Amino acid sequence: MKRLANFWLWFLAAASATAAAADISLWQIGGSGLRWADSDSAQVMIDFTGPNNSIQPVLVSSDTTVFPLLENWSPKKAPDELGFVDGERPRAWKGCCGTSSTVDNALNLIDGNGATYNPVTSNSINSEYYTIDLGVPVPLFRFAMSTPDKGFFRSDGTPLEEDSIPAFEVSIAPDTNNDVLNTSNPIGEVIVEARENVVPKIAADFPLQYVRYVRYKRKNSILDEATNQSSGHSGTARKGTVAEFFLWGEGIPKRATYKTLIFDLGTVVNFGRLFWKATPMRLVNGVAEEAPDANVQIEIEARTGIDSDPDIYYEFTDMGTRVVVEQARYQGVLKNQSAAVTNADGLGGTLTLSTRPKPGLRAGIEYDQENWTFWSFPTTESDQPLNLNRGSYLQVKVVLHSERFDEFVRLDSLWIETSPILASRVVAEVAELGQPNPARGVAEVPLGEMTDFAYDIKAEFAAGEGGFDALRISTGSAQTEFKGLEVDGVATDPAGIEIVDDGFEVQLPQRISSAYNPNLRVTFSAEVFDFARTFEGEVFNSGGTELPQPVESGDVSDAIGTNSLRVLAASAANPQLVQDVQFSSGVITPNGDGVNDELVISYSLFALPQSVPVQLQVFSLDGRRVAQVQRGQQGSGPQQLHWDGRDQRGETLAPGLYLLGVGIEAEDKSALQLRPINIAY
Repeated sequence: MKRLANFWLWFLAAASATAAAADISLWQIGGSGLRWADSDSAQVMIDFTGPNNSIQPVLVSSDTTVFPLLENWSPKKAPDELGFVDGERPRAWKGCCGTSSTVDNALNLIDGNGATYNPVTSNSINSEYYTIDLGVPVPLFRFAMSTPDKGFFRSDGTPLEEDSIPAFEVSIAPDTNNDVLNTSNPIGEVIVEARENVVPKIAADFPLQYVRYVRYKRKNSILDEATNQSSGHSGTARKGTVAEFFLWGEGIPKRATYKTLIFDLGTVVNFGRLFWKATPMRLVNGVAEEAPDANVQIEIEARTGIDSDPDIYYEFTDMGTRVVVEQARYQGVLKNQSAAVTNADGLGGTLTLSTRPKPGLRAGIEYDQENWTFWSFPTTESDQPLNLNRGSYLQVKVVLHSERFDEFVRLDSLWIETSPILASRVVAEVAELGQPNPARGVAEVPLGEMTDFAYDIKAEFAAGEGGFDALRISTGSAQTEFKGLEVDGVATDPAGIEIVDDGFEVQLPQRISSAYNPNLRVTFSAEVFDFARTFEGEVFNSGGTELPQPVESGDVSDAIGTNSLRVLAASAANPQLVQDVQFSSGVITPNGDGVNDELVISYSLFALPQSVPVQLQVFSLDGRRVAQVQRGQQGSGPQQLHWDGRDQRGETLAPGLYLLGVGIEAEDKSALQLRPINIAY
C-alpha cells in the first residue's frame, strides 16, 4: 500500500494552504470529521472500536463463534428492504429462498440459543437445506451443529436433544455464483458428510481458509426408511432436529465493507481529489503492530446526486401504465406483483392467467440517471481525482482488503475536496464531424483510426456562479490533434492550446458567464481504441484555484443529434487486444554501461472496458517461458513499458535470442505478438 505512513501530515498542511488560497472545502469522515459509527447505511465485519474514530476489519477469534460478529441478518435470500446489494448484508435462508416465518426461519439456527429451532416436518428431505452467507470471506476452520436443549420432545416422547440427524452433508465456498447458489447442490467443497449418523452434536475441522458461504443439506438415510416403516406411513415427521449451527475461525476477513448514509451537503458543489489516512497493521503474537509492508489495500467508490434518493419508484395505474410514487408509499403501502393466478376453468380443470397490473401493485424501481451519477470506478490510492459530477448529496463505499489472515489496514479518516460550482450545468454532445446526426443517435467510427469529431458545449447559469475560461477534453488518444474553435458558429482563435497526455486543453478567448454565454464547438481528430469511449470533459478557470466542473451529456442544439459524449467504434475484423508492438532496439545489453541497458517496448491496447493488469512474457526458442514480469494496470490506447532483461525474480537472463511479447494477465501465448530480442553482454 502506497502513501499510508506519513502522507496525512503532508496533506493536512497542503490542504490548509489550498483552502486558504481558494474556495475549497474538505468533506471529512473519520478522525476529527464525521463518526464512522454514526454514518453507515450498511457494513459487514467492520470494527468501530479502533483509536481516534477509525475503522478496521473485525478480528475473528476462536474464543467465540462467528455469527455474533455480524449484524442485521436477513432470513431471506432476497431481503425485503429496498436497495439490497449482494455482499452488504449477511443472510441465512432455508431452501431456495428463505422465509421470516417462525417455523422455517433460518435465523433460529444461528442465534446461539438451543431453545429456538425449526420443527421437523414430513415434507421431502430434498427441500431441507440451509445456506449461510457471511457477506464477506472470513477465515474459518470449524463447523459444528447440535440438537435442541433439554426439555423439548418429539410427539412420541423422544427428547430432541437425542434426535440426531441421520444423514447430511456440509459444504463451504470462499465465493460462488448464482448458478450454484440457485440450486440445492453443494455450494463448494464438502467438508463433512454422514449417511448413518447417531451422534447429536457434530463438529468438523478443516484447514483454515476463507469462507463466505456454508450450506447444510439433509440427506436420505437407512435410518429414515426404518422410521417410516415402523410408523406405518410416510407422513410421520422425519427423524433429526437441528437447533444450532456454529462456525469458528481465526484471523482477519479477506475484506470488510462499509457504506455511508447519503449525506446532504447543503448546496451543489464540484468534487476534486480523494484523500485518506490509513495504517497497515500486522498481528504479532496476537498484538496488532504497524507494518508498512503488509499486503493490504483500500478500495473507495463514491456517487453523488442533486436529490436525496438515487432511485425512482413506480406504481401501476388502472390502465397498466406506470406512475412515479414516493419511496414511503412504494415500501409501506404497495404490494409486489404476483406473476400469475390459477382459477377453475369451469370444465373440471384449472386455467393460469397473468395478473393484470393495477393500482396498489409495485411497478419496479429504476436508477435515477438524470439526477445521480453511478458509483465511481474503485480508487485504490490516495490523492486521486474522483471524477464525479456536481452534486449536493454524497455517498461513499469502502472496502478494506487483506490478503493474509494476520494483516489488515486501519482506515483513520477520509477527505474529499469540494468547491462551489462554476455554472449550474455544463452540457455537451459529440459526433463525427461529417455525421452530426447519426442514424442510431450515437457516433460510430472505425476502431483505431484517426477520426474528426465535433464537440458542442453549452453552459447554464444562475445568479452568483462565476463561470469559466478554459476547457479540457479527454480523448484517450496520444495522437489527438486540435482542429478549431467556433463561438456561436464563428471560427475563433483560442487564447491557447495545450496537448496533454490523453487529450487537450483549450483556453477560451473570453470568460463564459451568465453575461456572455455563447454556444461553443471544438473540433479535433483522435483515435478510438475502445468499442465504447466517453469523451469526458471539464471546464475550469485557467488562472484560478477552484476545482474544475465536469461536462455532462445533454442536448446542446439541433446541430448535433447524439445528446451524448459516448462514441462507439467497430472493426471489420476481431481486433487483437495488443497491436503495433515495437522495440527501441533489437539488442539489449544489461551490463550497466548506460548503452542499451533497458529496452523500451511500445504498443497499443484495444477494446478494453477498463484498465487491466499487463505482463511482459519472454520465451526461449524452444517455446519455454523463461520470464513473466508484471507491469501494472494499463488501459486502451498507445502504451509503453521498460524492461531491463531480468525475469520476475530480478535475475538477468542468459545471453541469447529470445521471443518477447506483451499481453494482459492470463492471456495465452497464441494471442501474443511475439518479437525476437537478443540479450548480449
